[in-house]
Amino acid sequence: MAIMSQIEYRLVPPDEVDVDELLTFYERQRHEITRSSEKIRMMLRQSHCIVTARESGRLIGLARGVSDGVLGGLTECKLDPDYQGPAAVTRTDGRIEHDDRGIARELALRVLDSLRESGVEKIHAIAHGTEEDFCFELGFRKTRGMVAMQIDPAVLMPCRSGV
Repeated sequence: MAIMSQIEYRLVPPDEVDVDELLTFYERQRHEITRSSEKIRMMLRQSHCIVTARESGRLIGLARGVSDGVLGGLTECKLDPDYQGPAAVTRTDGRIEHDDRGIARELALRVLDSLRESGVEKIHAIAHGTEEDFCFELGFRKTRGMVAMQIDPAVLMPCRSGV
C-alpha cells in the first residue's frame, strides 16, 4: 500500500511567489501564458489572492482570485497533470479534469472563501471544456445568455476620439 505524502496549502503574498518557479510550473503544464517575468510579477501583484499546493516542497498546484471589491473571479486554478486522476483527458494547460485527490478543489475553495470574505457580490469563472464539471461541482452555474469572449490587444482599433 502506497503512502501519500501530505499536501501543503498556503495563501501566499504576491511578493513571496518565486516567479522563476511559477514559470517552470507553467512550462510543465504547457500553459500558454506570457514568459515575461515582469508581466508575471504584475499579474501576481494585481491578484486578490494566491493559493499554492506543494508536495515535498514542489509546486504542484496554484489558484488565483481577482477582485474589484464587488465582482470577483476564480481566474486560475492549475494542477500538475501528474496529480490528476486517470480520467484526465488532455493533461495540458494545467486544466482540472479529474482531481481524484481533491487538491484543485481545495485550492479553488480557499480562493472562493477569500473572495467571499472580502465581500464580493458575485464570483465568476471561465471553464474550458473538461473543466466545466469541476466548476459545477464547486457550485458554479452557467450564466444564462452570457458568452465568454476575449480579444487580442494587438488587434484593438484605436479610439476614435484620439483619447
